[in-house]
Amino acid sequence: MTRAMKNGTGVWPFRKWLALGALALLILLQYKLWLGRGGWQELEQVSARVEAQEAANAPMRERNARLAAEVKDLKTGLDAVEERARSDMGMVRADEQFFWVPGVSADDTTAPPNPEASTSGGEGS
Repeated sequence: MTRAMKNGTGVWPFRKWLALGALALLILLQYKLWLGRGGWQELEQVSARVEAQEAANAPMRERNARLAAEVKDLKTGLDAVEERARSDMGMVRADEQFFWVPGVSADDTTAPPNPEASTSGGEGS
């Protein structure tokens, strides 16, 4: 054995390069963890996009729930079918009478509570 190895001075350069290599590997792994592909930064961006999409989906989920309830009601009950037939197709039952007033839409259902009160006292005064 040589004298440098007996003193331990020959081992020091190897340990020095091993420590620097381990430090460089640690820095590289930290870079990948924080800034690289699939790291924390990208995770935060994806999380923000997921939250935005969930917020956009919430009204659609409510709409789908309402439509599913309406479909279920149409399949099981006759009240919803009758309501649809009346509003969409203008159908009337056999025991009912239908009066159509030209110029008045079905949405204009704001009639005065007492029709005689609105006509009295206006003419000739």
